[in-house]
Amino acid sequence: MSASSTPVDASGEPIPTSSVLMAASKHIAVRCRPENVAFLNCKKKDPNPDKCLEKGRQVTRCVLSLLKELHQKCPKEMDTYAGCMYYYTNEFDFCRKEQQAFEEACPISE
Repeated sequence: MSASSTPVDASGEPIPTSSVLMAASKHIAVRCRPENVAFLNCKKKDPNPDKCLEKGRQVTRCVLSLLKELHQKCPKEMDTYAGCMYYYTNEFDFCRKEQQAFEEACPISE
């Protein structure tokens, strides 16, 4: 992977590497909040991991759907930001310019 491209699978879907997830973390926090809260509440109520598998799948579906949407709406900015995060081992401070361009192209929304 080069420092300026988001890895994609054979169908063109972004692969959720740590740098891609870190780059999209603010979007994920807002958009997938209900799914994350439901999963965490489930885990708090029942220590048995089997009980919360479906809630976990809902979180995963939300994140993957969001990544696909972001990659379709602003692929260049997402690729550049995720590539910077990859290059700098997910250090936000080194990628503020790329983060700003990404968030301008794909504003954080619910």
